[in-house]
Amino acid sequence: MAGKVFFSVSMSLDGFIAPESVPVEDELFAPDNRDDPDVQRWMAQWAELQQWLFPLRFIRENLKLGEGGEEGRDNDVARETFERTGASVMGKRMFDLGEQSWPEEAPFHTPVFVVTHTKRDPWERPGGTTFHFVNDGIEHALDQAREAAGDRDVRIAGGGATILEHLNAGLVDEFSITLSPVLFGAGTRLFDGVDASRVALEPVRSEPSSRVTHLTYAVHPR
Repeated sequence: MAGKVFFSVSMSLDGFIAPESVPVEDELFAPDNRDDPDVQRWMAQWAELQQWLFPLRFIRENLKLGEGGEEGRDNDVARETFERTGASVMGKRMFDLGEQSWPEEAPFHTPVFVVTHTKRDPWERPGGTTFHFVNDGIEHALDQAREAAGDRDVRIAGGGATILEHLNAGLVDEFSITLSPVLFGAGTRLFDGVDASRVALEPVRSEPSSRVTHLTYAVHPR
């Protein structure tokens, strides 16, 4: 089990990885809620944050959005992130939102371990994604993800609280941030609550493109 544990997120220039919560967040993508102005604002901001991904050839292929699409370094970054990932870990809140919005063929195509407080049988989706529900902590979820990933890496897929929990526990080896040229003013801050006394960062690379800037850091204990 030689792979790394990493996370990779898009972030606004003022430090947010998701827009401000809305009252119906637990059922954000439910059909009855999509006309709500707060939900429409949330979805518009989210789309703006992620706009660099939508035109890419790899994303269009992975989500079966049709042929064509842009190539170049942004496309390479998206493809490399997918190809290095042998399994993912995510929080229950992210899973609940994704369960409403992912297509039938969920975009992971590898095992996903959901950190939760309840028991649930594995949920297998077409295309190679199986969600496993782990109710005894992040360490057990990560151990299972490492075993499933083999010599590939484990991605902490989100959301922000789950990423921060792994980071503060010293379980993250590396992370990448894609800085998107948007400002939220409020929302979910990536590093709000980080234990800075335990985390030291080493810059690995910085790669600007025409739309965003990709930043990668190694994580070391302080």
